[in-house]
Amino acid sequence: MPSRPDPDALGFVLIDVARMLRSAFERRIATAGLGLTPGEARTLVRIATLEGSRQLDIAQRMGIEPMTLSTYLDRLQSLGFIERRPDPSDRRAKLIYTTPAAIPLIDDIRDEQIGLMQHVTSGIGEQDLEAMREKLKRLRANLCALEEDSAALALVKELAQ
Repeated sequence: MPSRPDPDALGFVLIDVARMLRSAFERRIATAGLGLTPGEARTLVRIATLEGSRQLDIAQRMGIEPMTLSTYLDRLQSLGFIERRPDPSDRRAKLIYTTPAAIPLIDDIRDEQIGLMQHVTSGIGEQDLEAMREKLKRLRANLCALEEDSAALALVKELAQ
């Protein structure tokens, strides 16, 4: 009889938690009356943390297609929450910045995130939360290194051809 995968294996649990957390965040934003879709809210928060980044870099960090991000950016720009500026090092690229009008909205989104995380982490002590955060940051760093190694290997193979 073939062995069955363990549904509580770390990888499965991380994927389940990430999916469920994103879904809970999207529901919370959709019902908060902020006037943004959950995707637009995620985009605005990400821009605020990556202020002055290129569109492509933001899309990659969010794990979405550049065209999807472009749609979110068009809407956020039309609402006056972001601006696109030419990249001085590449005239084809745009750098994305939040505007002062976005600050209260970003604060509202942050309040929703904090409220959600307080609910999700209830019953877990501060020390455990900090330890979990540090361990997850280590996993993230390891995954980033793996991606960089994969990209380097692909480049080497391409150059060898």
